[in-house]
Amino acid sequence: MLTLTNVTKTFNPGTLNEKKALRGVDLHLEAGDFAAIVGSNGAGKSTLFNAIAGNFFTDAGRIELDGRDITFEKEFRRSRDIGRLFQDPLRGTAPHMTIEENLALAYLRVAKRGAGFSRVSRRERALFRERLAQLGLGLEDRMSQPVGLLSGGQRQALTLLMATLVTPKLLLLDEHTAALDPATADKVLALTTAIVAERKITCLMITHNMHSALALGNRTLMMDDGRIVLDVKGEEREKMTVEDLLAAFSRNAGRAMENDRILLSTVEQ
Repeated sequence: MLTLTNVTKTFNPGTLNEKKALRGVDLHLEAGDFAAIVGSNGAGKSTLFNAIAGNFFTDAGRIELDGRDITFEKEFRRSRDIGRLFQDPLRGTAPHMTIEENLALAYLRVAKRGAGFSRVSRRERALFRERLAQLGLGLEDRMSQPVGLLSGGQRQALTLLMATLVTPKLLLLDEHTAALDPATADKVLALTTAIVAERKITCLMITHNMHSALALGNRTLMMDDGRIVLDVKGEEREKMTVEDLLAAFSRNAGRAMENDRILLSTVEQ
């Protein structure tokens, strides 16, 4: 479903602020893979997502989605096949528009290829209500309310629904529960895993939680200094503990993990 070959990106080349953000990244995801990505700040995780989503063109390499070369495809075209959630619950929705209007924009833009100003049919409105009810947050009874009145967790759940209302070929989750309180984060994460499993969506999820990196999905990736230094799956992953994961990172990266947020997550119950 997704293939990256020798993907490279350097920001501010030839200046004092030069940053080699991606260094020849190779990655292959089969359809239905759910991979969790762990790495310190600056490891290249969000830059990798930006490269896949088309926020910028890479300096070198090739990006393929479902067999189609999208390396130089514009971001708005990629967004029809790629759903994305950000850490900030305020991103991804229009706060002054109603819940129904936000869902209509997300649905019509993808399902009807750019028909963002078309009327929503009664059948489509019924679909929105049905999908909102599945979130278990009571939003199906608030479809006429502005999104800006929702809590962070409700808004993030709505954004998840918008990104998957028409099943994407790839879903990018950029620490989408990090800004939520623990209870709300658990609920949004449970909704995420349920939707991804039900629709068999190919998914990449950035996380700083080591337990989640091993418990969720079927693959664990670790990044360091713009490279993927570890990729485990199958029986090897099933037998791994958090300590094993940290030890493998140290061997492959040539240094110990130093990110406090990641290290603190290793002792979470």
